[in-house]
Order: sequence, then structure tokens, then C-alpha cells
Amino acid sequence: MKGLILSGGRGTRLRPLTYSLPKQLVSVANKPILHYVVENLLQAGIGEIGVIISPETGEQIKKSLMEAGFKGANFTFILQKEPLGLAHAVKVARDFLGEESFVMYLGDNLIGSGINDLVKEFAGKNPDALILLKEVENPRMFGVAEVGENGEILRLIEKPEKPPSNLALVGVYLFSPAIHQAIDRIKPSWRGELEITDAIQELINSGKKVLYHKLERWWLDTGKKDDMLRANRVVLDELQGRKIKGSVENSLLEGRIIVEEGARIKNSRIRGPVIIGRETLVENSFIGPYTSVGDRCKILRSTIEHSVLLGEVEISGVEGLEDSLIGRRAKIIRGAGVKKVFRVMIGDDSIVEI
Repeated sequence: MKGLILSGGRGTRLRPLTYSLPKQLVSVANKPILHYVVENLLQAGIGEIGVIISPETGEQIKKSLMEAGFKGANFTFILQKEPLGLAHAVKVARDFLGEESFVMYLGDNLIGSGINDLVKEFAGKNPDALILLKEVENPRMFGVAEVGENGEILRLIEKPEKPPSNLALVGVYLFSPAIHQAIDRIKPSWRGELEITDAIQELINSGKKVLYHKLERWWLDTGKKDDMLRANRVVLDELQGRKIKGSVENSLLEGRIIVEEGARIKNSRIRGPVIIGRETLVENSFIGPYTSVGDRCKILRSTIEHSVLLGEVEISGVEGLEDSLIGRRAKIIRGAGVKKVFRVMIGDDSIVEI
């Protein structure tokens, strides 16, 4: 079985951050989302991995994956010149996939469990498609499945105005080679895209075996700022114990905390779950729960909680930074006498003076 990761798209809902950084490389708990996806595939024994990339961000995706040093991974990078749908991405990857079954995994999705059980179920029951479903509050935002009384899938609808159920398709799919013939028979949707839901529906209509697995743990589609913060919170919530590799001086650390090598904590208080990246300085500050601080950041005389700071961020004199997503090398500097709570999302290399 092969893996196919979709890492194209323009990430418009996460701008301005994604003007300079692919959404799949935004960090959750100081690790790019895409790296979690690769780890899940490798843990399931899938090392032959095709990666769909776009002209705009492909080189950054390549660089990140090749420099990560994933043991056992053999990457093939496949260019999708235009974002013409998930089924179109499978079509573009046809030569790589050949006649093998494969896992298609959206590179900006996180799930609270690995895919080992899905791969085993697929191998044991030998369907033409095994899809993952999750109950959601806003099914109109997703592809939705209508399931019959006997547990069979009746139909799939992409972003329906009147959803027949609250069962959304999670961004992990397992397919036999039969999916290629189904894709060849469908036409672009009203959005001008080849929809994977239409291709799976074509499998159903032609009598192919389509099964589903209901996801009981969490699923996060990290398309927007609030999604990213929620993903960060959920992943940090699963931290076990504490790991202090950096130096701590005259400071109080409470709860589950990771302080990476070279980080320095001085005259500060940190309340977990929190992760502090390599060579980061936290001085005369408070870092509150559900905060990820990237590598080589500088936090001075500030209070921060429930936020994601990417690499080389500088925060100085800011008391009350919450629910924020801060791009690489950004600076937020606060003037004297300003006492407010701030919630911001700023892109790479931004400077904000308060």
C-alpha cells in the first residue's frame, strides 16, 4: 500500500500567514502539521509516499520533508499545477500510484488516533473504498455521508445546503485501484473541481464495496486561525509529564511543560501544558496554558496564553496576548501605559507596535 498526501492549495483562510508559509507547515505544538501526517503513515508501515505539491509552495514542502529525516520514508513529489479538486489530485498521481491500493491523506488534517487500525481493516475486508466519518456540528462545511439503517452508505454530498446527516468525511481515505476508473467517469462540480465525494459515489453507484469507519476521537481540519489554536490546544493536552532540557533560573514551572535544548527561562512563571522551543529566551514573563513558543524566540516582560508563536518571534512588554497566531520573525512591542488584552493573527516578518 502507498500513501498520497495532498499538500497543494493556497491556504487563503489562513492569510496573511500563508502568504509566505504553506498551511501544511504551520506548527502545532512546535511541529508542522504535515509532519504529523507523515508520522501516521510511517507508523502504519507505509513508506512509499507521494506528495502533491503546488507551484507556489512546492519547494518549501520539499525542503521541510527532506530536512526532517524521516526514517523509512521514500518521497515522490508530484506537481498539481492548479487546485482542481481532490479527485484531480489522484488523477495527477496516477503514474505514481499504479495498480496499488493507497491511503489518501489531506496534509492539513489531524486526527486523534493513528491509521493503523484503518489499514488493517482495509486489508481484512478488502473494500474498494474505506472512508472515515466523524460527527460534526456544522456539516454544511464538509462532504457529508447519508448512512442507511443497516449501516450502508447511501450517498455522499459535498457541502450540502441541507445536510442529510451530521457525519462528515474526514480527510483520510483508503482506496483500491478501482477509484481511478470512477474518477474517469465523473465530471467537474459546480465549483469547477473533480470532487472525491463524487468519485466515491460513483463507486457506490457501480456496485463497488464502500465501507466506513466512524472516528470516535478528535479530528481537526486546520484551515483557519481558530482551527489552528484548537489543534494546538488538543495536541498539548496530550503531553505526558514534563521534559526540561533547557536552563531554568529563579522561575516557577507548573504542570506539563517541555523546554527544549538551549532555551532559557529567567524570572518567569510557566503554567502548562506549554512547549518552549530551542534557544528561546523567556524573561520576566508569564506563559499560560496551551501556548506553543517556537525556536529562537524572545519573550520579555510579557504575558501570553492560548497562542501559537512560530520561530524567531519577539514579544516585548505585551501584557495580555491571548488566542493569537504569530508568524515567523514577527515582533510585537508594547508602549508604556497600555493595558489591554490582545488577540491577533499576523504573518511572517510583521512588526506591530502597541
